[in-house]
Amino acid sequence: MTKIRWGILSTAKIAREKVIPALQRSRYGEVVAIASRNKAQAQECADRLQIPTVYGSYEELLNDANVDAIYIPLPNHLHVEWTVKAMQAGKHVLCEKPIALTAAEAMQLLKIAQQYPAIKVMEAFMYRFHPQWVLAKELVDEARIGQLKTVHSFFSYYNDDPNNIRNQKDLGGGGMMDIGCYCVSLARFLFNSEPLRVIGHVTIDPVLLTDTMASGILEFVNGTATFTCSTQLMPYQRVQILGTEGRVEIEIPFNAPPHLATRLWLHTKEGAEEMEFEPIDQYTLQGDLFAQAIINNTPAPTPLQDAINNMKVIEAVFANAGR
Repeated sequence: MTKIRWGILSTAKIAREKVIPALQRSRYGEVVAIASRNKAQAQECADRLQIPTVYGSYEELLNDANVDAIYIPLPNHLHVEWTVKAMQAGKHVLCEKPIALTAAEAMQLLKIAQQYPAIKVMEAFMYRFHPQWVLAKELVDEARIGQLKTVHSFFSYYNDDPNNIRNQKDLGGGGMMDIGCYCVSLARFLFNSEPLRVIGHVTIDPVLLTDTMASGILEFVNGTATFTCSTQLMPYQRVQILGTEGRVEIEIPFNAPPHLATRLWLHTKEGAEEMEFEPIDQYTLQGDLFAQAIINNTPAPTPLQDAINNMKVIEAVFANAGR
């Protein structure tokens, strides 16, 4: 096997505009099928993106013997259900974040996944595979900024459309599940540990009933991480990583555009160094690394335990905030 044959479970916007084109440019994968409960919608998407096979139900796609792996961009509340069904059909699964609505649900998914040891399952936190984050992690691990002491992250956009799934509580909407999860993930990623204590403040929209702004302080053994995320603020994102001897700043930390260069700055006592990264698609990188794990029968780049631990912190933010 030299290429993984991908099936796409739904015509969600992130699939149409980001992930499918990225997988079509990948070295180790190709998109061979797409499914929607609305077959006409799937056909329109397939025609536009030149996907050869179209199905009018998710079950038909899972039964296709020519599909090796499934990408799931469904609403959050459907992630676990269809990840399990895909595993039962013998398919590897790359599922959008958050892979579950609760830590307990993620733990149950892990237990089921352990019954299928030959199947790879991964939560799709694509940012970690971008070269800017690979370098940032190296700078921290190699103590280029001394001992890591604190991480500050901010991620926001404005969307108050009640018809958007991100603003529908029953579907797993809200700022923490959509973008705050990145802030939690990167803190755990950089400290390479889990927080000992969490402090949270959460604002709930009185009409939508979703969290529209959340701030948190995560206390680690050797330092802290603070963040704010919001679905009703001016769009902005930035990450600051500070140590005893230096600082790293990432300009576009989360949704780095595939057609534009990105920048990272390293500040030390020797001065400031700007590092520019050529345009690259982090969704393509994610797809290729996951595909290689399938082809070579090696562990998925990010284990499911990481998804469980991330959800534990998100739940702790809400619990501390009294939500």
